[in-house]
Amino acid sequence: MRHNRPNTLFHIDAGKTPVRRDTPALTRRRWLRLGAAAGLAGALPALRAQPPFPARPLQLIVPWPAGGQTDLTLRVLAEEAEPLLGKPVVVVNKPGAAGTLVAPLLKAAEPDGHTIGQVPITVYRHALMNHVAWDPLTDLAPILQVSGVSFGLLVPAGSPFKTANDLIDWAVRHPGELILGSTGIGTTAHLAMEEILLGKGVRYVHVPYKGTADQMLAIATGQIMAGVNSTGFAPWVDKGQMRLLATFNATRNPRWPDAPTLRELGHPQAVYTSPWGLAAPAGTPAAVIQTLHDAFHQAMLRPRHTELLAKYDQSIDYLGTRDYRAAVLATVEREKKLLARMNLLAKPAS
Repeated sequence: MRHNRPNTLFHIDAGKTPVRRDTPALTRRRWLRLGAAAGLAGALPALRAQPPFPARPLQLIVPWPAGGQTDLTLRVLAEEAEPLLGKPVVVVNKPGAAGTLVAPLLKAAEPDGHTIGQVPITVYRHALMNHVAWDPLTDLAPILQVSGVSFGLLVPAGSPFKTANDLIDWAVRHPGELILGSTGIGTTAHLAMEEILLGKGVRYVHVPYKGTADQMLAIATGQIMAGVNSTGFAPWVDKGQMRLLATFNATRNPRWPDAPTLRELGHPQAVYTSPWGLAAPAGTPAAVIQTLHDAFHQAMLRPRHTELLAKYDQSIDYLGTRDYRAAVLATVEREKKLLARMNLLAKPAS
């Protein structure tokens, strides 16, 4: 004979008030709900304790001397970003070591977004060429790419070379006779021309200079046959003291529309603009990186900033966070191969 199962939720005795009887499964579920609620309640004070970002003024590390072109444009960028962030952005100049001091300073900073820095591409190259106590690929968190500079191939005003290909073809026919200057071993100016000449099998004499002024004087007076430099050459070209044969931009520079790009002249790899951007310490929360990106992206497009960039022959070269990181990784791989061919990679530690 089949017996009726007792009610699993209530046990009912005749004449008595029903009494709740939970099954083991229901009991477990009730305890889990109670535990989850208690855990959430315990977490809420901690969540409320986290201040909104930014909670205090920001520091923007500029690894160049105060008063230079990059410093001045970054100060305007910081001023334009302040009302968007709701806090002051204080520029802190830390010049030296070819602009690479920003990397160890960011590595040592708290990863909360209140310390950020301008990061030139030379930071990544320096780490390939030297043994350093930081790794820009793992110690820095890219925010966005802002701009770059224009590099040009220059010759004295009276040079017989009328085009870039005239110079390159002559160098191919006269191994070891071309005397060409740059702003230093391993600089973008050096690598830009080296990649072209290596591809052509050209041997030449490289003369590194410590600064733009010395190099420009050497070109203008014919001490060297040619040179590569960024837009520090503008006054010399405008005064007719040297000739701009070509630029290393992806497209022609509007200031010198008659100067072709080397890519136009059949050298597709010769696109060098030494791009730079902003970065935070690695480990900075993604939401904070997004806030910084959005504020500085708007600030960089403000007329006051773009007009100052144009004054120094620079233009906006924006990349968002993800694309900026991808571009950095691609540049590092490209330059690693080129530096290896030039025997400039840091030797493995013994």
